[in-house]
Amino acid sequence: MDNRIAKVGSVDVAKLAGVSRSAVSRTFTEGAYVSAETRQKVLRAAEMLGYRPNILARSLTTNRTHILGIITTDLINPFYALLLQECIERIQDKGLAAFVLRAAETDNDELISRLLSYQVDGVILANTKLASRTALDLANSGKPVVTINRYVDLDEITSVTCDNEEAGAQVADHLIAIGRKRIAFIAGDPDTSSSRDRERGFKQRLAEHGLKVQRESIGFYTHDGGAAAARMLLSPGTKPDAIFAANDLMGFAALDVAKLEFGLRVPDDIAIIGFDNAMAADWPAYRLSSVDQNIPRMVDVAIEEILSRLSGERSRTRHFRIATNLVARESTGATKMKD
Repeated sequence: MDNRIAKVGSVDVAKLAGVSRSAVSRTFTEGAYVSAETRQKVLRAAEMLGYRPNILARSLTTNRTHILGIITTDLINPFYALLLQECIERIQDKGLAAFVLRAAETDNDELISRLLSYQVDGVILANTKLASRTALDLANSGKPVVTINRYVDLDEITSVTCDNEEAGAQVADHLIAIGRKRIAFIAGDPDTSSSRDRERGFKQRLAEHGLKVQRESIGFYTHDGGAAAARMLLSPGTKPDAIFAANDLMGFAALDVAKLEFGLRVPDDIAIIGFDNAMAADWPAYRLSSVDQNIPRMVDVAIEEILSRLSGERSRTRHFRIATNLVARESTGATKMKD
């Protein structure tokens, strides 16, 4: 005797609900019309039978899988871990599913093929280091593609970033306001638009006040790189009285090096500010001033842009710049929000 439970289909639901099979299909199809009474009957019958619609099978007729792909390369940087979490949560909140892949920084032909084989509706590239060719190859497949935290100068791609130049200028304003004049800068990866734009805005605002960066180095957005850069900046010679690190990982490293290796008092001897407002920036061991990129807003814009394009619309905007907020903490001698 076969004790296996027979698979429940839409025909069974229609029979129990006393409606047509097409009514069942419309009930579970986004945007399709069905009366409130019929919908209630179908949902009640589906619950009783334990019926779940086969989304992948339905995609054969609707050309929609309701799956969005996310590609990232960095899960160590806390900014990208939080960005990925926010993407997944917001996608699921909209009744969609997220398919996540970790990529290399350059050759991703095999990964692109694998991603497209799952018939994702659109793709979010959540990293600054992915090659522009990866984004273009995906866009050429006909899928809506949005990059977050990186500007890609291609007509086929929509980019969502914070306003990095203005944020860099806000950092300069903050350091000038607390009286710092010997200012140093730790850049991220010079090949990324985020680092270049933050540096540009920072230096331009300093120049407007008759100041310039006294010393600078490159930390490549890593803790080890930030530590090496900080040691160079604090080496014998005229030491800076402030350091702007282009992300929080390098900011944490600069704090560690300044206090533990050089015996400096923060912020009395040197003020240090980072970028990203990572969770650890608020920990007592750091209390690092930082720039909040407003990740929730960036993710919302990215997802809405994909959904708009899937519905046949497209914004004329190719680069969305999201306003930032500078959060001042003890590392620059303050504990309150600075707008």
